[in-house]
Amino acid sequence: MLNVNEYFDGKVKSIAFKSSTLPATVGVMVAGTYTFGTSQKEYMTVVSGELIVKLPGAEDFVSFTDGETFIVESNQSFDLKVPVDTAYLCKYE
Repeated sequence: MLNVNEYFDGKVKSIAFKSSTLPATVGVMVAGTYTFGTSQKEYMTVVSGELIVKLPGAEDFVSFTDGETFIVESNQSFDLKVPVDTAYLCKYE
């Protein structure tokens, strides 16, 4: 079964599903700035576009583009700058 999630007044939308190995979501973020919290370890891969991420404990933002993945541990928050509408895949551990 698919579950549709919507955040930030509809500017971030995703569809949750069970991948062959882990639960996952695939979605799109409209250009903007966002702060997300995690309840599980997340592996976020940029499918198309760019996510500029400030990971927990980091001082600087780092850019991730098509095909690149970053990891956020559980019970953390991270900041995103999204310069263009961006598609992503997030797997949860």
